[in-house]
Amino acid sequence: MQTSHASKCGGKRCKGTLATSGRDCPLVSVVTVIFNGHPYVQGCLESVLQQDYPNIEHIVIDGGSTDDTLDVLRRYDDRLAFWKSEPDHGVYDAWNKGLRETHGEWVCFLGVDDEFLPGAVSAYMALAAKNPEAEYLSSRVKWAHPSGYVRTIGSPWTWNRFRKMMCTAHVGSMHRRSLYDRLGSYDTSYCSAADYELLLRARDQLKAAFMPTTTVIMRAGGVSDDTTALVEAKRAKITAGGRNPLLAQLDLQIAKAKFALRPFRRALGR
Repeated sequence: MQTSHASKCGGKRCKGTLATSGRDCPLVSVVTVIFNGHPYVQGCLESVLQQDYPNIEHIVIDGGSTDDTLDVLRRYDDRLAFWKSEPDHGVYDAWNKGLRETHGEWVCFLGVDDEFLPGAVSAYMALAAKNPEAEYLSSRVKWAHPSGYVRTIGSPWTWNRFRKMMCTAHVGSMHRRSLYDRLGSYDTSYCSAADYELLLRARDQLKAAFMPTTTVIMRAGGVSDDTTALVEAKRAKITAGGRNPLLAQLDLQIAKAKFALRPFRRALGR
């Protein structure tokens, strides 16, 4: 079946090509959600296509873009596993849609304005092979601000630290499918902290592994780059992570103070 110009879904799956896992080469599902992301779509797609890992399916969920995003997706139709465009109820609703379309043993989420660095997925799968019990893998991420300020974020998961703050860098990080089987999908009542809330559900039982490798370039901005995310994180800590409400409030005040200092840190290059 060929994708017509007016089509709002497509990809290799629509033509009968399905990706599968191999014993020595697990399938990795990369999910990207988009809404009017035309300036960045091609860079994101190319960063996945240029990975040297041989078994990746890229699932793209578009929220009904009105810019030229769909034209780009149609140009990449024969290289994407699956894409579709339809209205959604926010980023985590779109993530859940994408999650339902994945077939991989490992699942990660890459924003339309983010890009994998070369060798990222291979490095993650090497980490998975060294840590066969792990169900969540994370690394470092290069966080780039429009001002030109760049810093590296992401540190190893430990429950004592994670229950206080999202210390891991979520973009591009890997979730074993069994983690979703155990914890469920993303809570769409959150606008910017559902990724944190889902991992908090595991509490101290999460089996995690970390590598000090930078795998993604993440552009600053979006729903998680304001104090709304901090307030939502407080709710997630209490409801999913069992954090004491008074301590969660203290965490919030500290986080807001650090957020207020961001412009000064950028000015100082720290």
